[in-house]
Amino acid sequence: MLRKYSNSRSLSDNIKLGSLSAFAAGMVNIGSLLLFFSFSSNVTGHYAILAAELVKGNLYQIAVVFSWIFLFFLGSFVSNLFVIHINAKNSYIAHSIPLFLEIICLVTVAVYGEYYYRETLAETEILLALMLFAMGLQNGLTASISNFAVKTTHLTGTTTDLGVLFSMFTKKEFRTNETLKGRAKLLVCITLSYLSGAVTAGFTYTHLNFKMFYMVSLVLVIIIIYDLSKLKLKLYWHHRKLIRLRIEDVILIEESKEKSVAS
Repeated sequence: MLRKYSNSRSLSDNIKLGSLSAFAAGMVNIGSLLLFFSFSSNVTGHYAILAAELVKGNLYQIAVVFSWIFLFFLGSFVSNLFVIHINAKNSYIAHSIPLFLEIICLVTVAVYGEYYYRETLAETEILLALMLFAMGLQNGLTASISNFAVKTTHLTGTTTDLGVLFSMFTKKEFRTNETLKGRAKLLVCITLSYLSGAVTAGFTYTHLNFKMFYMVSLVLVIIIIYDLSKLKLKLYWHHRKLIRLRIEDVILIEESKEKSVAS
């Protein structure tokens, strides 16, 4: 899911990454709505709030909402920064670092919310800021490594693209286009996964409360270790192949020696 970059990624790579990360984003967004009465996986609504606060002239709220938008932007910026500067050296590490940072943010929110949160306005604003930064990291990473094919923290563009694709499928020439069919499959998987994550957060909210962010972090850990396990498995089989080839070489050498002695 994380090792490949841009056009070298397969549809399967994008579906697995998109589905798991969209599930996590759905949980985070509904979690923040239930806990803080505000969305955290997109900034469209925050731009509207910013405009309203600018009209009212409420400087404090302007600063808060602008900082939320900026932190989402900063998360995307940081993700792509790691990708473009480290990708050539080690693509897996470059693509894993943003997820590690996201996990740190979500675990911080979970721990603080569970043990220290007093439901003050300042605490709520800071925790939301952390979550927006985390979602910026995730969206920036998935978009960057998939050549903008995968965006998982909100569904506005996804729903628009699905509407366009489904209208195209009313013509036979587009229904037989494998690229378009693959794109539609990816977007449907992302949409259903996001919805599944949101529903899961809604049902588990009363039992887990802030602990739900541990569950989200676990999903992100699965994304990270999936490729790590594949890398280790690949190295294991490569090592076995080298040993087998060396054994075969030794056998051939011994056989050639025996033949030379016999002759």
